[in-house]
Amino acid sequence: MAKPTRETLASIQAIVFDFDGVFTDNKVIVSQNGDEFVICDRGDGMGITMLKEHGIRMMILSKEKNPVVSARGNKLGLEVIQGCDDKLPAMKTWLDSNHIDAKRCAYIGNDINDKECLLNVGLAVIPHDAHHSVRKIGAWRLKASGGRGAIRELADGILDSRQ
Repeated sequence: MAKPTRETLASIQAIVFDFDGVFTDNKVIVSQNGDEFVICDRGDGMGITMLKEHGIRMMILSKEKNPVVSARGNKLGLEVIQGCDDKLPAMKTWLDSNHIDAKRCAYIGNDINDKECLLNVGLAVIPHDAHHSVRKIGAWRLKASGGRGAIRELADGILDSRQ
């Protein structure tokens, strides 16, 4: 669960992100009209911008179907697949279409519905506050929690490995 080797981090060509619990702290604010609001970390957005500048391919893969996921993905210029109950086939299709070996992909997720993806990539990453159901399969448990810098910590680790 410690930080992966420099070689492992340097080999990463793509990252697939879960949304809730990774981009967010896994909480949602619901208005009286039923509108949902979440809080995302701007530092995570900067990390994504820096990864893009280094040619890392990225995608958000979410079980939830919610306009906030698309809005954040659009703002960051990320591909988004949402409303996905079976994430593994969707991830494999995306990797194949981008000619990326799963061994050169990192997946960051925080809960049981991320388990299959975490088990089928080269680097399984979980936020510090991930659900116990994925703690044993996460190769790297970050110091930061979801929505509180986890993505930036991952980005910094990958980018530092290339210097």
